[in-house]
Amino acid sequence: MISKNKISQIRKLHAKKFRDESGLFLVEGYKSVEMLCDSDFAVEEIFATENALRDNDSWLKDRAITMVSVEEMSRISTMQTPPELLAIAQQRTTLPEIPGDQPVLVLDHISDPGNLGTIIRTADWFDIRHIVCSPDCVEFYNPKTIQATMGSFAHICVHRTPLVPFLQRERSRRRILGTFLNGESIRDFELQSSDMVIIGNESNGISDEVAETVTHRITIPSPARDRATAESLNAAIAAAIVMSHIDH
Repeated sequence: MISKNKISQIRKLHAKKFRDESGLFLVEGYKSVEMLCDSDFAVEEIFATENALRDNDSWLKDRAITMVSVEEMSRISTMQTPPELLAIAQQRTTLPEIPGDQPVLVLDHISDPGNLGTIIRTADWFDIRHIVCSPDCVEFYNPKTIQATMGSFAHICVHRTPLVPFLQRERSRRRILGTFLNGESIRDFELQSSDMVIIGNESNGISDEVAETVTHRITIPSPARDRATAESLNAAIAAAIVMSHIDH
């Protein structure tokens, strides 16, 4: 059982204001909670239905679990279809330094939590460990972002910093690549393992001030060329294509 007061406290974490104040965030679903428990995130509490404990006994049996009903889970979850498992974890307060010899993805004002989550999941697939977000990107700890990562949030370091001064410093030790509608085709451009690649906003692309820090402009060509009717690629799709070309 779970008290009404506890339910109220958990529901507050649905809002960014309270996530920021408490330094906590929600993780929902089997896979995501399992990845959380196998990471360096500090887990505060885990809530599980009877079905969850029965189906996942092997990795949950040694943990303190609060049993909840399906109805209670639906009240504390942010998901339309409530999960069987939900955890509360502490946000990271420090992150490791970004190595100069590894590829880094830079996100300029990515506003959709599903896009950010998908980009994080894809970065995990391509073994890109560091993502740098501009301050106006959607929040990493947004429940929809965490859900969209399918557990990959636990493996990727997501930094948040003003991009222009950060990129100006990085120019001295690596190439800064920007994705534009006009640039050198990614098919012909040889990406290096130390490259830093910028993906712009879903609607407006890379902002003018960030574009000034770019050392090389690249583009993802359309086979349809003049026959293409789409204005641009989805940000998460563009990021996936670029990451697939990085050899490291």
